[in-house]
Amino acid sequence: MKVGFVVLLKDLKVLGRAPRYAEIHEMALAAEGAGFDSIWLYDHLLYRYEGQSPIGIWECWTMLSALAEATRRVELGTLVLCNSFRNPTILAKMAITADEVSGGRLILGLGAGWNQAEFDAFGLPFDHRVDRFEEALQIIKPLLNEGHVDFSGTYYQARNCEILPRGPRINAPALMVAGIGPRMLRLTAQYADMWNIGYLSHPDTFGDPLAKLNIACGEVGRDPATLEKTVLVALAFLDLGVPEDWMNETGYLSGSAEDVAAAMHHYEQMGVSHLMFHCAPYNAAALGRLAEALRIYRSRAS
Repeated sequence: MKVGFVVLLKDLKVLGRAPRYAEIHEMALAAEGAGFDSIWLYDHLLYRYEGQSPIGIWECWTMLSALAEATRRVELGTLVLCNSFRNPTILAKMAITADEVSGGRLILGLGAGWNQAEFDAFGLPFDHRVDRFEEALQIIKPLLNEGHVDFSGTYYQARNCEILPRGPRINAPALMVAGIGPRMLRLTAQYADMWNIGYLSHPDTFGDPLAKLNIACGEVGRDPATLEKTVLVALAFLDLGVPEDWMNETGYLSGSAEDVAAAMHHYEQMGVSHLMFHCAPYNAAALGRLAEALRIYRSRAS
C-alpha cells in the first residue's frame, strides 16, 4: 500500500497567513525525503463560512506544476480538483502536460465541488454540479486514454478534440474520483481508475463507504477489485499542539507512531491501495512522527 502526505496551501493559524512557495517547496521535499510515496494538494479558490473571515489558499494547479519540477520521485496528486473550475478539455490537456513535466508521476483526482461560496465569489456555476461532472468525465476519460473525443452535451462541447503531443504513458495519468453519494459512486464505478473517500479516521470508519461503493459497482456491472480504493485520513498528534477547533465529522486518527502504523496495516487489510494523511499540527515534527509510523509499517510488511 502506498502512503502519501497532504501539502497544505491555505492560511495556517501557526503562520497567520498562507505558506509562501519556499515553505511549500520545503515541506514537499521533506515529505519526499522522508520516504512518502506521494504528495497531495487540495483545490480551492477560497474558504468562506458564514460569520467568519475568509480563508485564503493558493491555486492548486500552479503549485502542482512547480512541485512537478521540484520533486524527483513522489507521485503528485490533486485531492481533488473541482470540475467546474476548469473546462474539461483544457484540464485534460493540462494533465497530460503535467504528466510530461513530472516524468509520469501525476494522479488526476476530480470531484464535483461543494463550497458554494467560492463558486459565487469567482462567478462559477453551482447548479447541476453532478450533471456537469458526468459530462466532464465523458470528455476527460477518453482524452487521457486515447487522446481524442467527440462529444456534445448540455454543458460542455468537445468536437473532434485531440490531445497532441501525447504524454509519457499510455492510458495515463490515472483518473481518481472522490465522492460518497449514490450517483457519484456510480460515476466512479463507470469511469474511474481510483476512488477516494475522506476525511476518515480509524479504519473502522471505512467499512460503510466501502459497502456503498461495492453496491454501486454491482449496479453498473463492474468488478470492485478493478477499482483502486484510496482514503484521506485526518491525523492528529495531540501532544504536538493540535488546534482545539481541528475536527471533522468522523473525528481523527491519533496515537503513537506504533498506533498509526497499526492503522495503516488495518487499512491495507481492508483493500486500500493508497492512504493520504492530512496532518495536524502541520509542521516538521508531525511530519517526522508520521514518517516514523511509515517506517514501522513498512518494516512489518517486509
